[in-house]
Amino acid sequence: MQNRSFTREGVSGGASRVRRRALLGLVVLVALVVLAGALAFFTRGTRPAANPVSPVASSPSSASASPSASPTGGAGSVPAPPSTHNPIAYAKAAAVALWSYDTRSYSQPELVAGLHRWLTAEGNYADASSVDRLVPSPLLWGRMADSGQLATATADEAHFPDTFTRALQADPGAIKQAYIYAVTVTGKQSISWNGAPQGGAEDRSSTLAVQCRPDRPCSLVGVLPTVSP
Repeated sequence: MQNRSFTREGVSGGASRVRRRALLGLVVLVALVVLAGALAFFTRGTRPAANPVSPVASSPSSASASPSASPTGGAGSVPAPPSTHNPIAYAKAAAVALWSYDTRSYSQPELVAGLHRWLTAEGNYADASSVDRLVPSPLLWGRMADSGQLATATADEAHFPDTFTRALQADPGAIKQAYIYAVTVTGKQSISWNGAPQGGAEDRSSTLAVQCRPDRPCSLVGVLPTVSP
């Protein structure tokens, strides 16, 4: 699975069609400032609460360190999402799931279905296509399966990007419409295959959009096409 980049589309402040795509689709976003701006623009008519919600601490210590799998996932299966209200912890677990696969234990459609279980049930926000783009095609999956390819991953650090944090500081009430947090996760992916149990390893980094409403556990909204520092 490889990181992809997409051409940035202009966002017109007065165009509701573009605003909807920027907020709900996430596919036109290439930087967190666009996401944060869309959230603020979408909620500009709302009145912030007396005690605005602030993001949880962005220190990696606020989440379990270097998760290698979701606690509810089993060996030989796609990891299942954890139940947590911490966007940092959820993003780290989601990144591990997105960077991991096992061609020996399940099919490509089963991997897609398993990753879709991480997505928010709110259809207006879920961007399944951004997840699907990270999964090898059926043809490529078949070739990988022929060699017994397996990928494991760890998430070593996660934080709210500076642009997202600054946007929330400028307009704390913006988060209250959808409770979507941007989280950048860095870690490592290790790949092995038949005859090469050690395989190779490479650094990975992704920026995820995570929804954490106060009354329900976190869920994945989508994966941004570029990584925001």
